[in-house]
Amino acid sequence: MKEISTVASPGAGQAGWAVKVKGNNSYNVYDVRAVVIGEAGSVPAETGGQMQAVNLAEPFLQQGQLAEGTYVAMLRVGDKNVFYAPV
Repeated sequence: MKEISTVASPGAGQAGWAVKVKGNNSYNVYDVRAVVIGEAGSVPAETGGQMQAVNLAEPFLQQGQLAEGTYVAMLRVGDKNVFYAPV
């Protein structure tokens, strides 16, 4: 059995990013890419490599319906990237 533990200390927190949905991978898992948000009125710039994240707002046993190009806030929880974006 694999044991997972979390250590919390002052100043510690979950990592989070603004990301852009690049497409549906499978079920409620999406391909996403981090973005840098600039000045007001500018388009966010994509940065880094593509990764996968789970949309917790969609059923785990149905194909996801979130539109490509949607911007969401993603968090790292354990070994998974997650976000919540109702469709």
